[in-house]
Amino acid sequence: MNPVMVRILKHGVTVKGIGGFTLVESMVALVVLSIGVIGTIAMCEWAQQGLQRGALTTTALALVESRVEQKRSLPWQQLLTDDLDQDGTAESVMRDDGTQEDLTSGDGIFTASMTRSNIRLVWTVEFNRGRQPDTASLATIEARAIFRTVRGQEREVRVRTVRANPRYVGLHALS
Repeated sequence: MNPVMVRILKHGVTVKGIGGFTLVESMVALVVLSIGVIGTIAMCEWAQQGLQRGALTTTALALVESRVEQKRSLPWQQLLTDDLDQDGTAESVMRDDGTQEDLTSGDGIFTASMTRSNIRLVWTVEFNRGRQPDTASLATIEARAIFRTVRGQEREVRVRTVRANPRYVGLHALS
């Protein structure tokens, strides 16, 4: 052992400048470190929820755009039918009877809906003149997707477009 250390131990003299941390300094450092780690974990959770909300919104937007494009690509006389599984056969006819997602019977807004990937998809077709495709010059096609985020908040994505009747000329449709 070092002779200076032996003298210090024998005489009980304390010498300042011997390195090390006190218990209080160690505890303060631990508290500061804990606060930093908790903040980092909270930020990671917040970022993950944002990513999940973004993924749901992207999926909802893709479903809505797909439904609008499917409606736009149909012949005018088939605007009120839907091929939901893309097998070439129409499985659904849009309704204007006040049931399910259609709010008001006879208002000229035809509605259909389905649920895919926990996202409720509702689409409507509204003709500008009369209640049927034959007498209309324009149709407004709207699709909306309703979903709940991880926190339970309800969100909605909407897409709307207008389509012209290719057979409409003036007041009468061409036959």
